[in-house]
Amino acid sequence: MRRAAGAHLSARIAQPGAALIVVDVQNDFLPGGALAVPRGEEVIAPLNDYLGQFEQRHLPVFVTRDWHPPRHCSFRDQGGPWPSHCVAGTRGADFAPGLRVPAGAHVVSKATGPEADAYSGFQGTDLAAQLRRLGIRRVMVGGLATDYCVRATVLDALAAGFGVVVLADAVRAVELRPGDGSRALADMRAQGAQIA
Repeated sequence: MRRAAGAHLSARIAQPGAALIVVDVQNDFLPGGALAVPRGEEVIAPLNDYLGQFEQRHLPVFVTRDWHPPRHCSFRDQGGPWPSHCVAGTRGADFAPGLRVPAGAHVVSKATGPEADAYSGFQGTDLAAQLRRLGIRRVMVGGLATDYCVRATVLDALAAGFGVVVLADAVRAVELRPGDGSRALADMRAQGAQIA
């Protein structure tokens, strides 16, 4: 029943002028990874439903990834808050093997230099320009993690003038503090995002 509901939602949101943004569904953010998001693997099945709908309708798909150098400023051994993760070219930085990324998807690499971090897929990238070139007015966002990179990507998309739908069945939170995920969703909604 849930799958049918997800397919119905996909059909409603996969409309002309829309793009799908899949945020950081990488091995290091999945169970067993260096910076695992609890139940992060649960986003893969619903995201694959959305990916299939967007591909079927020939609508653009963007897939963001952390793509860090080995001595990135966010790593603990460099004074940052996180363990080393998503180092460019390593298995940990690869997209989850079960994620069905279409051949024509636009890959957006972020935080690629050693001195700047980026939670948002818009920060330090040309994502906004790419979306505008394609005539995109509204973005659908899912992935990892609700309270960090998803939230930052959504808020930047809103600031750039795009309508935003957060795919609630396709996000999971880190929850460093209990309730961080719910607070992030509430914050995104308060800033103008639709939570679907």
